[in-house]
Amino acid sequence: MIRLTGVSNPTITVYPPPKERNTGAAVLVFRGGGYNILALDLEGVEVCEWLNSIGVTGVLLKYRVPARAGTPRRGAPLQDAQRAIRLVRAHAKDWGVHQDRIGALGFSAGAHLAAELSNNYDKGAYDPVDEADQLSCRPDFAAIIYPGLITEKNTGEKLAPEMTVTANTPPTFLLQAEDDPVRVENSLLYYAALKRAKVPADMHLFAKGGHGYGLRHTELPVTDWPKLAAQWMRSIGAIK
Repeated sequence: MIRLTGVSNPTITVYPPPKERNTGAAVLVFRGGGYNILALDLEGVEVCEWLNSIGVTGVLLKYRVPARAGTPRRGAPLQDAQRAIRLVRAHAKDWGVHQDRIGALGFSAGAHLAAELSNNYDKGAYDPVDEADQLSCRPDFAAIIYPGLITEKNTGEKLAPEMTVTANTPPTFLLQAEDDPVRVENSLLYYAALKRAKVPADMHLFAKGGHGYGLRHTELPVTDWPKLAAQWMRSIGAIK
């Protein structure tokens, strides 16, 4: 796995699928790394290539890490995520994307970022820059893969304060292994909150798998999760 840190300038890289396979859906990809580093290939480029294989435009966000001294570690990544999804909506026509079929997919800390974006889209994390910032930064759907930090202080006892799930939280796909050292309660408690709010949600738990497997195939069933995620995206109409 290639690790990247010291990111001070956020960027997005667009991976379009072949024109003849383009479904019009797009997914922003948020890599993990504990908000200290970014898993460059494992949870980034390889994921966008998989999205292309199912006709989805992959948009890879390189968000700022680590946080500067005296600033919250989640602050800059949320700003970058909000800005990124607005830019995708602003360029949707040029990129062959439907504005109402733009999702977010994250791993580990990136899964936390996707969940935070899903619940804080109505709270501007930065001052507007241009016309793109008049567009919504709410993802139309979210895939949360082996999440961390979703529970307060990662204790597994209750949701973190920023996870303010409501009926307007987008449809969500959750996947984690029970032996994940980052705590399966991150998925369990988030799913329970989605259920209370009557948000459509699919959750898949596996006995074994650990953490940080990305799309790398192993003998364990959990690594077949991309098939489940693709089926889910079709079931909610994101892929048509």
